[in-house]
Amino acid sequence: MQLDFGMMTKYMPYFFRSLVVTLQLTAASLLLGIIIAIPLSLIKLSRFRAVRAVGSFYTSIFRGVPLLVQVFVVYFGLPQLIGLTFTSFQAGCITFAFNSAAYISESLRGGIMAVDVGQREAAMALAVPYGSMMKDIIFPQAIKSVMPSLVNEFIGLLKNTTLISTVGLVDVLRASQMVVSDTYRAFEPYITAAAFYYVLVMFISFLGKQLERWVNKSDQR
Repeated sequence: MQLDFGMMTKYMPYFFRSLVVTLQLTAASLLLGIIIAIPLSLIKLSRFRAVRAVGSFYTSIFRGVPLLVQVFVVYFGLPQLIGLTFTSFQAGCITFAFNSAAYISESLRGGIMAVDVGQREAAMALAVPYGSMMKDIIFPQAIKSVMPSLVNEFIGLLKNTTLISTVGLVDVLRASQMVVSDTYRAFEPYITAAAFYYVLVMFISFLGKQLERWVNKSDQR
């Protein structure tokens, strides 16, 4: 069979529009996931066993249920339960954010526990309020130590967003599927989609390494 990547030229604007949707979904989900993960990580470090159990149960749910099933529960199941209909983009944000929060909270928990306990004791001796201690002393150091994990989560989230094409959102994968339907050729559209994802992942990896270098340099000053 003759390959003809030239035919993809007229579909490039379509791919780039779908790329914007993919990036918007990934960024919104990651930001919301971090916001959820911060209090969740504190719940997992609570002195009370019952409170810690809540955090552990949350994580076990999102680890134990396939992500595609989670997407279907939010998109198809929740409207039946609460009477609200979500767009595919909203359903994706909700699903990916809560799923990412489960993994990010575990990374944050490990980062917080890795901070020298002496710093916490010194802050308590100086009567620094708990909220201020976590915000100004503990969390900044924890974030630095888990930076590689956050970059990996960003990359994983970007690739997982392909699942949202199953409920109709036109992301990069869905765009390639529609090109296949239009041209009856599969190799060129899917390879084009793969190239888009590959370039994005390499770019995120590069930014992550630069950020790590910058953080390490700031620590040495």
